Amino acid sequence: MGSVFVSPLNWGLGHASRDVPVIRELILRGHEVTIGTSGNALAFLKKECPECNFIQFEDYPIPNNNGMIFLPTYTAYIPILIKAYLSERKKAEKIFSKNNFDLIISDSRSGVFSEKVPSIQITHQLHQSLPLIAWPLELLGVYVQADAFSKFTRVVVPDNPPGRGALAGKLANTFVPSLQDQIYYCGILASVRKEPAKKDIDYLVVISGMEPQRTALEKIIMRQIPHLPGRKVVLLGKPAIDKVSSLDDGTVIYTYISSKEKSELMSRARFIICRSGYTTMMDIAEAGLKSGLFIPTPGQWEQEYLSRYYENEGWFFSRSQYGLRLQNDIRRTAGFSGFPAMPTTEENVSNLYKNVLSAYL
Repeated sequence: MGSVFVSPLNWGLGHASRDVPVIRELILRGHEVTIGTSGNALAFLKKECPECNFIQFEDYPIPNNNGMIFLPTYTAYIPILIKAYLSERKKAEKIFSKNNFDLIISDSRSGVFSEKVPSIQITHQLHQSLPLIAWPLELLGVYVQADAFSKFTRVVVPDNPPGRGALAGKLANTFVPSLQDQIYYCGILASVRKEPAKKDIDYLVVISGMEPQRTALEKIIMRQIPHLPGRKVVLLGKPAIDKVSSLDDGTVIYTYISSKEKSELMSRARFIICRSGYTTMMDIAEAGLKSGLFIPTPGQWEQEYLSRYYENEGWFFSRSQYGLRLQNDIRRTAGFSGFPAMPTTEENVSNLYKNVLSAYL
């Protein structure tokens, strides 16, 4: 029985969510799993995977996303990130010196690797998307990313191979030859499953992501959702709180639900309203939802790129948070096809274990 250390980034719940099927596959195969993370990700994974061991392991402080002027804010934040990376490396080595792990799996934490133990990076961001004005930095970033990934034994990308049907578009592609041999495209890793269910929820609203923009969207949505007809369910993504309430006769609000409960709700939903965060996109593809409205987080270039990409492909319509008018915007989603069919998470995670993880365990 091999021992595995899994460490997801705690910027929203996306990284922790997509690691759940990997963790469950490892447990199913008889391996001991230790999870190192903090904050909401730690609270979430303690509920989803209680049989694991847990280590409080802080990652990078979250930059203040004030929306339209996020680029200069983020640029000024880079020295803080570098300092946090160096601190992360020291903490990681301390953890590894006190525990005997056979494999290390890092999800978007570039400092969580070992020179003595096989280390795998899970990421869909081989190519960062920046505003057009910063395109030289975007190209430079591809090489910086490649250098960071070179410290890892393998790089696992939770997406279909590049080409038609790739869910992450250019984000999951790289033109650096030295990195391409390390990459394994495992397909989507969703935390939900498609369940046989009656479509009795008219609108499922998922509010997620980093603060303060998560709360900003919550306030906008809560003002407008009573004006939508039919049955509505709102998920707030607050794993530290477990509460159910009603906004009106037709709207139920959950602060937190399990992956199993989320699978059921997504399978029952006719229409989804959510951020265009990549983990949520994988959940939508897995659940087979074909109708929805995406609201990218202001200043989060990845989500803004994905929104444009999906519109160009004719899959989903997106709307800016600042001009959101739910009733009008929902009407504009007609004619979009939803994501194309693709292999399921169950297939993908089984192949990931056989083709990559088992070699080190």
